Amino acid sequence: MKKHLILYILFLPFLSFSQPNTEVFLFDLIHENGSFQITNFKNISNNEGYDNQPSFLDNNTLLFAGTRNGQTDIVRCDILKNEKKWISDTEGSEYSPLKIPNQDAVSAIRLEKDGTQVFRKYNLLNRASEILVDDIVIGYHVWFKEDILASAVLEEDYLSLYITNLSEHKNYKHQTRIGRSLHNIPNTNLVSYISKAKDSIWEIKSIDPTTGETILIIETLPNSEDMCWTPNGVIMMAKNGVLYRFNPKFNDNWIETADLTKFGITNITRLAISPNGNKLAVVVELLNN
Repeated sequence: MKKHLILYILFLPFLSFSQPNTEVFLFDLIHENGSFQITNFKNISNNEGYDNQPSFLDNNTLLFAGTRNGQTDIVRCDILKNEKKWISDTEGSEYSPLKIPNQDAVSAIRLEKDGTQVFRKYNLLNRASEILVDDIVIGYHVWFKEDILASAVLEEDYLSLYITNLSEHKNYKHQTRIGRSLHNIPNTNLVSYISKAKDSIWEIKSIDPTTGETILIIETLPNSEDMCWTPNGVIMMAKNGVLYRFNPKFNDNWIETADLTKFGITNITRLAISPNGNKLAVVVELLNN
């Protein structure tokens, strides 16, 4: 089933003439005895236009969506060599690239020029692609297992939480009004998501994709909806240019971790941490002078 007209709601801010100029920055993340240190600031995308939605393919390779020739394609960045390669070259645009578990492939949202949006798989060896899901309009996603997907699906003017079993070709709806940030919780069989069911208070919750059980973890920082998990189970979140952390096992509230305004960073959105926890990627909207 083809879906149209979702360009206006989900992606128009990225593709219009007034789209934000976003860049992906990379830091070394040093954590010892519960404390964190951010070092070695670097602009890893360094590209005019929209560069966003980073995820780590492995400890030394970063994926993100980057602007090229008026559209958005998947970028593969070798951190050690400081080399970038484009791994998609289609007539449409690709967003939200993520490694598919146990495969030499990534998944991404394909937005065609006519507004059709489907969820596709991209082979890393030969760039071939195929449709994985096209009966719901997936905006953001995370892989729970190789054949089970948690996603934020566009419905009317909001996102809803779905669990998709690709082997069964079935989609299961669990909650309306969620945010875009979906993550596997380390060392558990749970996925975290942002609940926006309460208008004035957003909440980070967990869901068991097999049972549907949900548990409240903590309220988000005010009006913040982007987060990530360290490998040892600490949530990282940002407000303006400041990073905060929360350990569900030990903390009662958010703890200020690093002030990145000293690097000229004032508006952090997306965050991603490498599998070994040593690299932190953040997306920053650059303000026009």
